[in-house]
Amino acid sequence: MNVVRLTAWVRGRVQGVGFRWWTRARALELGLVGWAANLADGRVEVVAEGPRESCERLLELLRGPDTPGQVEGVVERWSDAKGSMAGFVER
Repeated sequence: MNVVRLTAWVRGRVQGVGFRWWTRARALELGLVGWAANLADGRVEVVAEGPRESCERLLELLRGPDTPGQVEGVVERWSDAKGSMAGFVER
């Protein structure tokens, strides 16, 4: 199994609309670990580790039409999993 780390920065109207909670729910459904955190500049940072296919699906969902608020763009970075996280939390 190809385990990876996805870091995604989501911009738009994504704070104060339940976006982190929604992301956590989707990540847990996909069996991913990590976090979703509000950034001072208005973006949400999502860090997820797990099978590449599951991370790719989460990325599709982040870019999809069913997110809370309004996503204007998502920038992604892929790296090796660090394996230091448990569960998926909102920060």
